[in-house]
Amino acid sequence: MKFSVSKEKLLAGLQTVQNVVSTRTTLPILSNVLLQAEGDQLRLTTTDLDVGVSGAITAQVEKPGATTLPARRLFNIVRELPAAEIIVEVDSKNVASIRCGQSFFKILGLPEEEFPPLPKQTDARTFTIGQQVLRDALKKTSYAISTDETRYVLNGILFSFKENKVTLVATDGRRLALVDLEVEFPRSQEVDIIVPTKAVTELGRLLGDEGDVRLSVEENQVAFQIGDTLLASKLIEGNYPNYRQVIPGEAKERVTLERELFLNAVHRVALLSSEKSNSVKLVFTKNNIEIAANTPDVGEARESLAVAYKGREFSIAFNPEFLQAPLRVLTNDEVYLDMIDEMSPGVIKIQSPFLYVLMPMRIS
Repeated sequence: MKFSVSKEKLLAGLQTVQNVVSTRTTLPILSNVLLQAEGDQLRLTTTDLDVGVSGAITAQVEKPGATTLPARRLFNIVRELPAAEIIVEVDSKNVASIRCGQSFFKILGLPEEEFPPLPKQTDARTFTIGQQVLRDALKKTSYAISTDETRYVLNGILFSFKENKVTLVATDGRRLALVDLEVEFPRSQEVDIIVPTKAVTELGRLLGDEGDVRLSVEENQVAFQIGDTLLASKLIEGNYPNYRQVIPGEAKERVTLERELFLNAVHRVALLSSEKSNSVKLVFTKNNIEIAANTPDVGEARESLAVAYKGREFSIAFNPEFLQAPLRVLTNDEVYLDMIDEMSPGVIKIQSPFLYVLMPMRIS
């Protein structure tokens, strides 16, 4: 096997696939990247057995073939090489010689037969979504994924394909983020899947601003085709909890907030909330919100914001980190905070189909 390729292309190709490579693996082959040279392209593939990524770059292939080489080591070598053409030659024992200008490296690989293949999608349900639309939806929901491994069905995002829309939901039991996207598909294709965190993170990195992503679902697998790049992942098995019952009914009070102003005020006040009493209190009076934090052995902070509010006077407390999370990723100038009473969840909404449900904290 022999090919030559520009440093930029090989570096970009390795950057696309190398995040999946597991650093703590008992199988040496999983630390490697599969290189397949044929025609005028070089295909690079990595997997950790749960998530796999495959991408192609253009290369001048002198002698087609395939091998696997240590992914991180290869990436580090390519990154340090001078910006010039790189020539890679692999012998029958999977020893790769890498030449670039005056530099020469020899690294030991493993045969391609040992590399676990990515699943083939044969009888899949397929859906098409705009890349930018999906990337935006993941950004608005993924921060709410649970990190508690004992509740493994919550360690990912629910994609619920129903009635010509896909609903993305993430929750950790104390908050819930939801986005609806319009997608056309026949009723026979309706399905609920839970995509694990690692695949969600990779997907967020791979999605661009233009073009579509083709999503294929099979029994316990999902694949995302983005241009020349394929991301395949196992799905989380199990039933996602009924998220609809967490969403409160009609709000009694709605406050319109300037997103950035409110976010910055909460951020400042939260500097004096402690790990133990991790809450900020919002006190609503006529045309005003007071944001306050009080930690007995540390001190207190408060800040007032003028808002258009004509409702009854009351106060509610939230975890400051959870309150700030959606405000950081939304881009709207204005957000709405809907509330029923002190003990019911608050809901953050915007003009488009998004909502964020946040459980209140007890005010002592």
